[in-house]
Amino acid sequence: MKNYKELVSLLPTFGISIFIGLFFYSASLYPGGSQADVNSVGFDWLNNFWCNLMLENGLNGQKNPARPIAILAIIVLCSSMTIFFFQFANHYVKKRGLKIIIKISGALAMLGAVFIFTRYHDIMTTTLSVFGALVLIGIIRTLHKRKLTFFKISGIVCIVLIGINNLMYYNENLIKYLPIIQKMNFILVLAWTIGLNLKMKKTTLKS
Repeated sequence: MKNYKELVSLLPTFGISIFIGLFFYSASLYPGGSQADVNSVGFDWLNNFWCNLMLENGLNGQKNPARPIAILAIIVLCSSMTIFFFQFANHYVKKRGLKIIIKISGALAMLGAVFIFTRYHDIMTTTLSVFGALVLIGIIRTLHKRKLTFFKISGIVCIVLIGINNLMYYNENLIKYLPIIQKMNFILVLAWTIGLNLKMKKTTLKS
């Protein structure tokens, strides 16, 4: 029973790990083309966006074999994050209203992220940003009450970085820097999530 509880409690971490593997694999399949050079070969880590991996064709016009792997990766990631939000709410949040906000906002944010590769990209990006901000604010408020200072501060850094990400996305003069900020966002948010997931696992097994 203990092993089963431990496995379930670590589902978000397992899912994020699978996502990272799929991310690198899909990047290795990307034919080429970036915002800096449409004729470039392969995935340019400085100039390509994550979304480029989910295009039917690379920006250089060639068929993109990375697409199905990248779509699978985002589904795995969003499913894992949704499980995390539900686990966090059930584990740490006592107030029913805040618990519902974290669960629903988290699920809606991840739903937006799943469909970010469709023609509704801009709408899905806005959905992800709005509900993602709500769920992060709810989580940080809870972390503050629980006196989990390290996770609270790093969570605030995540929100600031997401804000910078959105600022660059809507600013033509700054968008050239966005691929780097986007990857920094991925690293920080996923590391923060894994850290919190491991923290929850320890307290879950003790109970």
